[in-house]
Amino acid sequence: MAKSTLSFVCQNCGAAYNRWQGKCESCGEWNTLAEEDTTGSTSMPVSIRSKRKGRTFALETLTGKSHEAPRLASGMAELDRVTGGGFVRGSVLLVGGDPGIGKSTLLTQATSLMARAGHRAVYISGEEAVAQVRLRAERLGLADAPVQLAAETSVEDIVSTLSEGPVPRLIVIDSIQTMWTDTVESAPGTVTQVRASAQALIRFAKKSGAAIILVGHVTKDGQIAGPRVVEHMVDAVLSFEGEGSQQFRILRAVKNRFGPTDEIGVFEMTGLGLREVSNPSELFLSERDLGSPGTAVFAGIEGTRPVLVELQALVAPTTLGTPRRAVVGWDPSRLSMVLAVLEAHCGVKLSGHDVYLNVAGGLRIQEPAADLAAAAALVSSLVNAPLPTDAVYFGEISLSGAVRPVAQTSARLKEAAKLGFGRAVLPESARGEVGGDAGLSLTTVGGLTSLVADIAARGTPRANREGAAEKNATPARFRRENG
Repeated sequence: MAKSTLSFVCQNCGAAYNRWQGKCESCGEWNTLAEEDTTGSTSMPVSIRSKRKGRTFALETLTGKSHEAPRLASGMAELDRVTGGGFVRGSVLLVGGDPGIGKSTLLTQATSLMARAGHRAVYISGEEAVAQVRLRAERLGLADAPVQLAAETSVEDIVSTLSEGPVPRLIVIDSIQTMWTDTVESAPGTVTQVRASAQALIRFAKKSGAAIILVGHVTKDGQIAGPRVVEHMVDAVLSFEGEGSQQFRILRAVKNRFGPTDEIGVFEMTGLGLREVSNPSELFLSERDLGSPGTAVFAGIEGTRPVLVELQALVAPTTLGTPRRAVVGWDPSRLSMVLAVLEAHCGVKLSGHDVYLNVAGGLRIQEPAADLAAAAALVSSLVNAPLPTDAVYFGEISLSGAVRPVAQTSARLKEAAKLGFGRAVLPESARGEVGGDAGLSLTTVGGLTSLVADIAARGTPRANREGAAEKNATPARFRRENG
């Protein structure tokens, strides 16, 4: 028998050490090392392993017929969009998200729709009892769906049960942190158990052809808890995002071996579960405040889908030695670059002002095409000049102050025209990419200076605004007595 080997494994990154220490040298976290038995029941002495001869296998060339992997539609168009058209047989997906964001609700709806379509769908819960899952299904109006439920945490028992009868088309494991296997002697939730349990389930999926969805917990930083190697083992990693104060949720693909990684699915949380949003632009612009300074509509692209979203900016004088720079939904480094370009090339002095930038609705923008909309919103707030309510902005700003073109200009303009916008501010070099049927009045800018000058010409000086506010705050009787 192999000698039992004890080591101390970091529960955050999976690094192993021979002795306990307070800080993990690999990830820098404190008090994350736990004692685990890393031998495993399948290990064997080195002398036996070294005598084993390998088997030969056939080698193939790059040329040959490649068949597209067959997919199974889930019945939810937004979920199929993110996965690339449906679930691939034998694939394993890892879904992560904050607690209470709606992961279990989403997967309950997906399994119910597939079960109603005649496919065998299994929901294994390691955190809730069967009665709790049934209550959720009743609340969602899915109690009549023939979904097979179980509350189990032993991987060996789960694999043995699912191997009997017809092969399930979809299996949901909620969650992988609660699973445990007999091959290791660590507690459930540890790095070793999560890695071994995921490996056993992946092996079953590849052998049987069933699609498995693993639900993963997340850390305080938003990363999926457990060893990072699990994300490399699975075929796709999906992130379920959203703000607790907002009613909509965004499903984003972080990794996908069978589809794109830049698509998003938008859902709205209602009393009857998650409702698919086919046109996210209408949702993000539904509560738009028209005519307010510091707001600009950005025409963006998420994957193959154009999305219009409102950018809100607030520039206010500061009494601090170091002005604040706060941003929500955008890259803070990108905001710092835009502020530097405005001050260096456009003469916009922002060193004595606090700057706040927010993407309305909680959407996270990652493409640099939002530079022009952010700059317009910042200048609009500084000079108190409301931007046209029927205009959209998009374009990338270079460090020299020039406005560079972005991809898929026609798709952005078509989405804006469909939602009733009448004009668009875009890079000058992108005019040749626009067809004659855009339906919008186009305003092209070659440099950021011209856009800033146009907005500032419509603005109200700050001194006049403060004087007017002070006058309005003075009682009328006092103004009459003093002439």
